[in-house]
Amino acid sequence: MPMNSVSSQPYRSRPLALPNLLTYGRIVAVPAVVACLYWQALLGGGLWLRWVALAIFITAALTDILDGYLARAWQQQSALGRMLDPIADKLLVSACLLMLAADGTIRGWSLWAAIIILCREILVSGLREFLAELRVSVPVTRLAKWKTTGQMIAVGFLLAGRAGDLVVPYVTLIGLTLLWLSALLTLYTGWDYLRAGLRYLIEE
Repeated sequence: MPMNSVSSQPYRSRPLALPNLLTYGRIVAVPAVVACLYWQALLGGGLWLRWVALAIFITAALTDILDGYLARAWQQQSALGRMLDPIADKLLVSACLLMLAADGTIRGWSLWAAIIILCREILVSGLREFLAELRVSVPVTRLAKWKTTGQMIAVGFLLAGRAGDLVVPYVTLIGLTLLWLSALLTLYTGWDYLRAGLRYLIEE
């Protein structure tokens, strides 16, 4: 995976551009999903709250696709958007994984899949921050985008969880299987980033 020097092309802030507003909405969705799961699992709320959490999550996930498309189509790419977009994705997935572990949807050996995903995100974020100080960008690969998509789909199934199992059997099992597949892909892409970063540091 090639490393590129930070582009000299300037990006305006554009804090109120629609793509950035969609990203803000994705960040706001994080406490909303957490509140639904907390209410349902830890405060004894109804299973309908799982469907509310899933609806919020799906809406947030769709904004992830839409904000990037609009930013490119309307030429509203910005430094703020470039910074917040991956942060919003990581916050959403990480918060959901933690709550799903807390309510027992993710348990036993499946906890390792969640740990792998969370550790990879910390590793890559730290690598990106370090290389940014050296003015080296880490491009997002197509495989990494597929990894994010896989995580979103897995979390969606797990959010439905017990409520989904009452409608269609094995919804939770499907979610856990997809979570493990995402974790394996996460390991590969994480190693790919780490190897590229180490190669750059050795060459320096």
